[in-house]
Amino acid sequence: MNIIDAWAQHPTDTFIAQPYFDSLKKWTGQDFKNVPLELTAEIMQSAGVCKALLAAWYGPNGPLISNEEVKSFIDQYPDLFLGMASVDLRDPVQAVRTLRHCVNEYKFIALRIVQWVWELPATHPLYYPLYATCVELDIPVCLQVGLTGPLKSSESGRPIHIERIALDFPDLKIVCGHIGYPWHNEMIAFATKFPNVYIDTSAYKPKRFPPELIHYMKNHGKHKVLFGTNFPMITPQACLDQLPLLELNEECTELFLHKNAEAVFGI
Repeated sequence: MNIIDAWAQHPTDTFIAQPYFDSLKKWTGQDFKNVPLELTAEIMQSAGVCKALLAAWYGPNGPLISNEEVKSFIDQYPDLFLGMASVDLRDPVQAVRTLRHCVNEYKFIALRIVQWVWELPATHPLYYPLYATCVELDIPVCLQVGLTGPLKSSESGRPIHIERIALDFPDLKIVCGHIGYPWHNEMIAFATKFPNVYIDTSAYKPKRFPPELIHYMKNHGKHKVLFGTNFPMITPQACLDQLPLLELNEECTELFLHKNAEAVFGI
């Protein structure tokens, strides 16, 4: 079966050095340092992942994982990795230019913004030119929802912010990573309400999926939930080993693991 990982990143030294990841290192017992790209590829392929969406990361202090670094990862494994752009929100005009360059020249397939890095909710005016550009380029924007694992404020991850941008940009495809816990019922409600709002399960193994989400995946939300890991914090195999706990039928399993991502990202 094909498997698409909708939320992953290859950890660079700059990325791992950020102090707000110390809590994740403590919880997982790993420091994620010195991970060669070959190991990232091997971990994905050994779990059966056919496509992993690798994200760039930008924050107020500059790139943690640059778009150029992500492009270099793809160049080395073009059949495995796909790119997700990131931009510097502080310069809106250049941010739009960067996004266009990444999509048109690098062939990246989405924009990733991690709101808690900026401590700005998804409704902040700095995001809006990027949302309009995503609609024009016909790519999704991938945002974080729910509690932040790193020791940063979770306020920007409240799903209520997703409702506002879904109203303002009805044609914008919005993929909401990390389930939305502890506001997952709100997240499910907004994914139900808006045709272009989706949920990905990154940062959670199946044993931690809320019962309401599992019910949604089996019923009216079977086309709305995408598989993701948040690698390197969680590996694909660790998630897939627990897949039987969900008791999904064959149709729902295929939708969850790859078909929904294929539809949303145009893979």
